Amino acid sequence: MSSAVPSPTAARRSATPTPDVARDRPSRRRTAGRHEVARGRTSNPRLTARAAVLAVVALILLTLAVAPLRALLDQRSNLSQMERQAEELAYRNAQLEARIDRFTDPTYLEQLARECLGMVRPGETAFVMVPSRGAPPTPRC
Repeated sequence: MSSAVPSPTAARRSATPTPDVARDRPSRRRTAGRHEVARGRTSNPRLTARAAVLAVVALILLTLAVAPLRALLDQRSNLSQMERQAEELAYRNAQLEARIDRFTDPTYLEQLARECLGMVRPGETAFVMVPSRGAPPTPRC
């Protein structure tokens, strides 16, 4: 076949205009809507039995999920509170460990004995300074 001569079916197709399907035939939605309105029905969505059962099941699941969720939130708050308490106790423990280390030092013990208890070594003479006014300062013991 030569490309210059058109085929008879192509000539017929080009001679008859194709109808616009959208103009000639109304869509199904519009037709169904018209019939429903004519019957007294509105196009509002209805609550079907399947949708109602699904809604009830969803509500039951949400209700059952509340208690574990509340428990989880309570446990998280308790955990954060206990972590803060553990940090405070670790800090206090470090302070007490430092104090224990000081009490094992013989020079610190001698200083406490001299200042707080007024003790002296054998052969030493202790002098107490009495202020002219008021009471003497209390030691920090």
